[in-house]
Amino acid sequence: MSEPSLRPQPDGDVRRPPDIRVGSSTNALAPVSVVERRLGAGWWQWAGLAAVSIAAVAGDQLTKEVVRSHLRIDESASVIGPLSIHRVQNSGIAFGLFSSATALVTVLTAIAVGWMLVFFARSGARHPVLPAALGLLIGGSVSNLVDRVRLGHVTDFIDFGWWPAFNLADSFIVIGVAILLLALTAAERRPRETPRHLDVAAR
Repeated sequence: MSEPSLRPQPDGDVRRPPDIRVGSSTNALAPVSVVERRLGAGWWQWAGLAAVSIAAVAGDQLTKEVVRSHLRIDESASVIGPLSIHRVQNSGIAFGLFSSATALVTVLTAIAVGWMLVFFARSGARHPVLPAALGLLIGGSVSNLVDRVRLGHVTDFIDFGWWPAFNLADSFIVIGVAILLLALTAAERRPRETPRHLDVAAR
């Protein structure tokens, strides 16, 4: 396409053609994308995360308080089959791991919670299950962290006999990780959509 000629005006001035730009493109013939998905968490994602986290902390703290008020340390009560309520003090992480490194576990848990909040702020809208999955993870981690800071240990009480005793917070963490992995796996298998473009040249 030839460059448009400069047209002389009656008064002798030369007027240049208008500089036409579309969007942020400097070339009017270049396609401009009209699809831009925001991945950062919005207000409803934060509301969902907060609701799940608060419910997880409240449920875990309530059950621990009931166990502490009715059972002495190492005392148990049979529930059904192999399941029993067995009060145990755990200074480590889930399922009694790293019980001799309480201070390190506390610091690492706080760092993990902070990292999850940053990740959610940047990618909370990436998948609809992220508020629930990270809410369970953060709620379980925070509840156990509160116990370590306040009591110096975590109260475990769910005992199947063949597995180390654990609590609801441990269960929430495991379930949250499982949901998160399933969601990420499903997202990777889903075919990616081709971004739609607004072709200015065709108009």
